[in-house]
Amino acid sequence: MEIFEVETKETVGREEAAARLHALADMLARHNDVEFERGGMRFTLHVPDEVQLKVELEVESDERELEIELKW
Repeated sequence: MEIFEVETKETVGREEAAARLHALADMLARHNDVEFERGGMRFTLHVPDEVQLKVELEVESDERELEIELKW
């Protein structure tokens, strides 16, 4: 099986990050599909009724990381 991955990293304000997460949560709650646009390309993923949810928090002396992962 081929692996396809799209990853982006950018610096945004806290409110912008919250707005993006909120938009994703709205898509998950209302639809069976999640849509992303990256690099002029549109991706649509079908999301089943049940998914695996992983939340991970890493705390170091000078940095914090919160990862939210959905898998199906």
